[in-house]
Amino acid sequence: MKRIRRKILLHDLSEVNDEFERLLRMGYVQHGNWSLGQMGQHLRLTIDANVDGYPKWMTIAGFPLRPLLQRLVLPRLLRGDSPAGIRTAPRFVPPEGLDDTAEVLALAQSIERYQLHRERLHPHPGFGRLSPDQFDRFHAAHASHHLSFLGDKTDQ
Repeated sequence: MKRIRRKILLHDLSEVNDEFERLLRMGYVQHGNWSLGQMGQHLRLTIDANVDGYPKWMTIAGFPLRPLLQRLVLPRLLRGDSPAGIRTAPRFVPPEGLDDTAEVLALAQSIERYQLHRERLHPHPGFGRLSPDQFDRFHAAHASHHLSFLGDKTDQ
């Protein structure tokens, strides 16, 4: 599979919803490891963890690297230059064969729940405690990273 990344930088979660719905409607070409549905599930799981809490072991494991990740990786991610190939925790790796439509809908519901959440958000295991605005930007940039591996169907 030829690996092509498109340039995309979403700024908020409404743009994330719009882009997922657009790709679902128009079709896409997969240039990476995950389908639209797999990306939707992965993002949903990370957004849900921000609301519900991450496993304690992730917080403990990420703590020693946090200053380095905050200083070097987070700014890169936020400006749309996130590195490819960094492995995620197994609990956030989606299975193959997911239904794109169902996962796009589940992601939209997760985003709505996140946006309506009024309590303090749980710290990210690697980046620590961020403000709600910083988390919004993080989730949009995280989605941008993954969506950069999906091309428009018309770009074939």
